[in-house]
Amino acid sequence: MESYASVGTAKSAKLQKGSPKRGAPPRSFEPKTSTPDATSAASPSTRRSGGAMMRTYTPRTPGTRHLKRTINDHLWTGRPVRHLTLAKKGQGLAGRNNTGRITVRHRGGGHKRRIRIVDFHRKEPGPHVVERIEYDPNRSAHIALVRAEKTGTKTYIIAAEGMRAGDKVESYLAGIPEELIKSMGGSMDPGMLAAKTAVRGNCLPIRMVPMGTQIHNVGSAPGRGAVFCRSAGTYAIVTSKEETKKGVSEVVVRLQSGEVRRVGPNACATIGVVSNPHWHFRQLGKAGRSRWLGIRPTVRGVAMNAADHPHGGGRGKSKGNRNPVSPWGQPAKSGFKTRSPKKVNKHVVHERPRNQGKRRNKR
Repeated sequence: MESYASVGTAKSAKLQKGSPKRGAPPRSFEPKTSTPDATSAASPSTRRSGGAMMRTYTPRTPGTRHLKRTINDHLWTGRPVRHLTLAKKGQGLAGRNNTGRITVRHRGGGHKRRIRIVDFHRKEPGPHVVERIEYDPNRSAHIALVRAEKTGTKTYIIAAEGMRAGDKVESYLAGIPEELIKSMGGSMDPGMLAAKTAVRGNCLPIRMVPMGTQIHNVGSAPGRGAVFCRSAGTYAIVTSKEETKKGVSEVVVRLQSGEVRRVGPNACATIGVVSNPHWHFRQLGKAGRSRWLGIRPTVRGVAMNAADHPHGGGRGKSKGNRNPVSPWGQPAKSGFKTRSPKKVNKHVVHERPRNQGKRRNKR
């Protein structure tokens, strides 16, 4: 049995039955769940973790004691659309390249997956109806199956936070439809245009997005599709627009990492925040769930032999008074730079803040 009450609700429910006697130790108020049959799984409940409602489970097994999941009861429980998926090959290669050498460590195994073909370009105009919100095993965000009203074609897009089945979304990359201009009295009023187009899930040229709006699936140039802010809970904010006599020449956005960069005026941008924002609060609960995701164990260099890692060998937990390095001797911390100073990214206005191996001050 599931319990959708928070800790505070369970506490008030217990206090109604009777307060403890004077001098007695305080009671521990935890959300109760009814005891299921012996054949059923552990019963989940909901608790707050870091300001987010997470689903926890009664620890009937060690793997469920620390298990925490986001509450996504609105997700589709069936299979994806078959023609919008591809078979994922190379999972058994365990991070090896075409020559058989391991280029990415800690990869291998995992559950069999199919790649969902997600539309990051949103070129087709006209209203689209959201049929359902689905789970995608290949990304942290959820995806939405949308159907075009005119053609009936189905595609997958990244779902925005709050998007549900039955919503209507539209792409204005091809231009503003004549029906919308007629509804505004035949004139292009910027305020009315923003009120009618800047709706959650709609895809616009970034020059049409009002200042200070939260956007995701941001492109870098026209025709290239979305490249920024595609993972769960991420978004960018339009900070300024550089205008010339011909119109908007560049748009400056601030990414969630703190980096401020320029993008093209006709680059795509979707209104809203990416779905599943509490994904980073999850706890897998046991090592086996990491193996299901295709993540193999990470062994510390101090625990290895001297022949296997620069930190290995010696007596006790000593790494030989050496600064932290990778298995190949490259410095791993203290702000070691790997980018060439000659290759400057001209699109970046302000780089993201880096801590240079030190802890950041809590604000």
